[in-house]
Amino acid sequence: MPDEKPASTSPSTSAEFKIKKEISRKEIALCMARVPESGRVYIGTSDSGVYEIDTVTEKAEPKKCEGEGHTGYVMGAALTETHLVTGAYDKHLVWWDLKTGKQTRRQSAHEKWLRGVEVSPDGKTIASVADDMVCRLWKADSGELIRELRGHAVETPHHYPSMLYCCAFSPDGAWLATADKVGQIVVWERSSGKPAKTLQSPGMYTWDPKQRRHSIGGIRSIRFSPDSKTLAVGGVGFIGNIDHLDGKARVELFDWQQGTSLKVIESDKQKGLVEHMAFHPKGDWLLCAGGDHSGWLVFIDPKTQKVVREDKAPMHVHEFALSEKADQLYTVGHGRVVRWELSA
Repeated sequence: MPDEKPASTSPSTSAEFKIKKEISRKEIALCMARVPESGRVYIGTSDSGVYEIDTVTEKAEPKKCEGEGHTGYVMGAALTETHLVTGAYDKHLVWWDLKTGKQTRRQSAHEKWLRGVEVSPDGKTIASVADDMVCRLWKADSGELIRELRGHAVETPHHYPSMLYCCAFSPDGAWLATADKVGQIVVWERSSGKPAKTLQSPGMYTWDPKQRRHSIGGIRSIRFSPDSKTLAVGGVGFIGNIDHLDGKARVELFDWQQGTSLKVIESDKQKGLVEHMAFHPKGDWLLCAGGDHSGWLVFIDPKTQKVVREDKAPMHVHEFALSEKADQLYTVGHGRVVRWELSA
């Protein structure tokens, strides 16, 4: 770990996550899900595979889940009480039995690349988002379609296909938020499927009208605070060279019920995409992770709305999971799975 000191400290961020184990992988781990109260994680990868790894064992050998599985990048993973549910660029959802590691269901879910999979706090509903710009809700036990949520434009303002990157349930289970390439956020009432609020974060989107006629960016991560009142979205700021992720890592906080932006936070040290975020269980901090060619962890104090710590990661981080007490951290990304522990 680097010797960088945080710009400021507080009781919740004066401690540091230190690497305890690195597990090398040939492929890119694009998503993950952690088994509660354990160091066991499931990862979805760029070779279309789904693997189980126990990060606390000495060798931590990956075990591939058995079945037809996926035929494209595995982009989303979520755990129910009995199954792991994964989604991929092949537009399918797959259910894997947690006891046997075998596939029990595979079904077509979207018309374009599937980007994300989330499970509701009660474990009863699976949400999936894809580049067909639809969020679909499924019964977690049977895979039956509950409803479709359509509120995002199919094209960008410059008449190119848009992308629906991410979604998140609120901790109280009442709401679901979705976010897209041009920075639009829709918060839905879970029980009815009706839109409750639409928000905009246009600073996440860069359009090059001259050299490339191409856009880049988008909201890549979204999370509710523990009290479900604040909504955080993450991506990247303005990109001068769209062939590289040279924009600043960017987060915007919203009082979503009031429909107001609370703060735009850009890192002065870290560039690239905020790929994943999570709040401390008590709301003490918001952890953001991602990267460009390298990777990083950025901690934000939700009260002061300022960056309070920035650390390097050994790879571009695509997703992470916190333990129940937020004293263990599991990150996955380019060529590595890493287990961290909190140290005072």
